Amino acid sequence: MRANLHTLPIVERIRLVEDLWDSIAVDQVALPITDEQRAELDRRLDAYESDGIKGRMSDEVIADIRKRL
Repeated sequence: MRANLHTLPIVERIRLVEDLWDSIAVDQVALPITDEQRAELDRRLDAYESDGIKGRMSDEVIADIRKRL
């Protein structure tokens, strides 16, 4: 199967990955999370909602990352 994938054009391989990802997203309710994961998600959501900072522009974030490289 892998050898056959390399014969496909990259656009088609990307389309296959997108289709696969979409099929996983549809079934995500079937993926259970642990109590610890749920608590961490709740903690992060509470922090996000309470800090008043709703994010930054992507170009600003990318510039900060490049400075650290």
